[in-house]
Amino acid sequence: MSTERGKDIAEGSSRINPGDQQHPPTPSRYELQKRRDWNTFGQYLKNQRPPIPLSQCNCSHVLDFLRYLDQFGKTKVHLQGCMFYGQPEPPAPCTCPLRQAWGSLDALIGRLRAAYEENGGSPETNPFAGGAIRVYLREVRECQAKARGIPYKKKKKKPNQGKGSDESSIIHFS
Repeated sequence: MSTERGKDIAEGSSRINPGDQQHPPTPSRYELQKRRDWNTFGQYLKNQRPPIPLSQCNCSHVLDFLRYLDQFGKTKVHLQGCMFYGQPEPPAPCTCPLRQAWGSLDALIGRLRAAYEENGGSPETNPFAGGAIRVYLREVRECQAKARGIPYKKKKKKPNQGKGSDESSIIHFS
């Protein structure tokens, strides 16, 4: 991008270069990934026997899809009987399964939730937004945290400034 063009964009100039109209804007990495995820989920529904139309998809289908994806995971999740269970960095390999990481599943659900609504689905019927999905993700997060010995801690809310009962935090105007 030339510095002139960058300056025009920053200043909101309406000057158009002839080459700009030939190519639509390139989708962001997020948009491309969202489209790939949406197509993958659609293909998963079509491959079910019998195929499941998107209009009949519900949260149980989404949960089945998430469990299906586990076979392609790259995150070692130690089972409770494993001698490395609860160790963040085990010293040797083991036979515990590879699974999808919680963060990957959480991001995937976020993208699919958005894609569902962008493709005509209503927020009220969004199968990716159901309580069962949130419970499943929470259980996966907790299970993986225990297996690795690393607890996930909720971020504590910062106390509101000015609403405290501490007398030293009150400003008096004279």
